[in-house]
Amino acid sequence: MSATTLTPPAVPTITVDADPKIGLRGHLRHTGALVRRNLLWIRNDPESMFDAVLMPIVFTLLFVYVFGGSIGASMGGGQDAYVQYVIPGMIAMMSMNIAQGVGTGFNEDFHKGIMDRFRTLPIGRGSVLMAKVSVELLRLLVATTVLMIVALLVGFDITNWVGLLGAFSLTALFGSSIMWIFLTLGVTMKTAQAVQAMGFLVMMPLQFGSSIFAPTQSMPGWLQSFTDWNPMSTLADACRGLMVGGPAAHDVWVTVAWSVLLTAVMAPIAIRKFTKQS
Repeated sequence: MSATTLTPPAVPTITVDADPKIGLRGHLRHTGALVRRNLLWIRNDPESMFDAVLMPIVFTLLFVYVFGGSIGASMGGGQDAYVQYVIPGMIAMMSMNIAQGVGTGFNEDFHKGIMDRFRTLPIGRGSVLMAKVSVELLRLLVATTVLMIVALLVGFDITNWVGLLGAFSLTALFGSSIMWIFLTLGVTMKTAQAVQAMGFLVMMPLQFGSSIFAPTQSMPGWLQSFTDWNPMSTLADACRGLMVGGPAAHDVWVTVAWSVLLTAVMAPIAIRKFTKQS
């Protein structure tokens, strides 16, 4: 009698195509479902909205009542003049502050195992990122609304409601383009702390080396050259022109161009890196 060797049947490996030729309708459906998931997560964790609610209040009160008197006097109008100057700039600032949070949260999702679950689902990888951007835009809307409520309380005078809506829309457009940069950082960097640290290194020069908080005429020549190319200055000046009057068309178009350029460059990079990572 000869011995017969029994070979166990091979266990089939189940794989899920990361993006099985999903059409536009499928991507929109997946994005909507993921937006709903993220909103439910915010409802279950309301502390995640603290930065969007408290940050506009703290920054507005600090800059108006700490720097408003001195900077306003140098502008020839006192604190009231500074309120009219700084509030449109702070709307621009919110776009970058909220954008930083998307990179940190995205990086944390990898370590919490959420992305492992997404790997098992036949969804477009771009839908995951688009849902993140959509929810952060809603958070940006909340932050700018809170900012405007506080601005009215400290004496800001809204003279052009259409311009205010235009400033909100322009800020949302630019903010969405910045979010792609921070999403890329969230994918490529190892920890959320590293993303946050890199975010501050990017944010601080762009925000304070701009026309957000003070006019740039008294700055050194080399710094004025930086502010002229700084997109945060262009966005702040555009919001200022739309909300309180003055020339705005050039700054609006330059801001739109920056937004389109950043999105066109960074969105494919973020999606490609996320696809490889997941």
